[in-house]
Amino acid sequence: MKKEKKQLIVKLIISAAGLVAVFFLGKGISRLMYGGSGEKEEQQAEESLPLPKAALTEEELEALFRTAKVNAQARAAGETEEGGTAGEAVKGTEDSDAASQEKGEPDGEGTGDTEGDTGEENTPEAGEIDFDYLKTLNEDIYAWITVPGTVIDYPILQHPTDDAYYLNHNLDGSYGYPGCIYTESLNTKDFQDPNTVIYGHNMKAGTMFAELHKFEDGDFFDTHDEVIIYLPEKTLHYQIFAAHVYDDRHLLYSFDFQDREIYGAYLQSIYDIRDMRANIRKEPEVTEEDKIITLVTCMPSEADADKRLLVQAVLTAE
Repeated sequence: MKKEKKQLIVKLIISAAGLVAVFFLGKGISRLMYGGSGEKEEQQAEESLPLPKAALTEEELEALFRTAKVNAQARAAGETEEGGTAGEAVKGTEDSDAASQEKGEPDGEGTGDTEGDTGEENTPEAGEIDFDYLKTLNEDIYAWITVPGTVIDYPILQHPTDDAYYLNHNLDGSYGYPGCIYTESLNTKDFQDPNTVIYGHNMKAGTMFAELHKFEDGDFFDTHDEVIIYLPEKTLHYQIFAAHVYDDRHLLYSFDFQDREIYGAYLQSIYDIRDMRANIRKEPEVTEEDKIITLVTCMPSEADADKRLLVQAVLTAE
């Protein structure tokens, strides 16, 4: 009986040893099959992965936007040397304009224009921008938006493959807020669509599209009605005709604005708004023959979390 017990114990030990051997043999074969050869190689592979890019602070990003436009306008006027990087633009926080933006104060004229010799023949019209320079900061910049009377004075970007990319990616490519002012690929970049929808966050610091909420005030709406879009080849002038709270539906998915009947009915629905918070300008009347832009941002209160503020403007000159 004792002999049989000993034999059983020996068999169990041999079986256990066999399982351990099979485990380590299998692990070795697996590493050979899938290209791994140990913890050292795995660590090296991890170290070779690109690290997340450090984000600039919101104040630094705001200064970058301001300095970018100043530099772009100066280059368009031939006032500065060629080249320039995002790092150089960040250094411009020492400039008075950038410093005022860090404090949350609006730029004097709201345009970031620089002084120059207006007698030169190659001096551009006020506001002309060197987009070749801006593309050294970010290749996706294709336009610039200015809303006089507010601090809204930013590049407009469109990502080639991800429509929501700039919802949570900054100008320097870092992840997070404040993101960028952007459009989606559903809109072309020439602003020839019936309705070009432009998105921006409602930042607590008052940056990005936060100051669109100024247009909820009737007096401000009555005295400020201009939006300027700068493109590489031309400048577009728009007149604001509506500022109203809307639901959070995706406009470009919800309406076929290329269909003139649908587009006309949508415009009429704006004029039919009876919300006391809405500001609608009756003149000039906007029709399906016109091209508009819709600036979209979030509402500040939790009660309106499912709402959006739309500020809409019609193209009047280019």
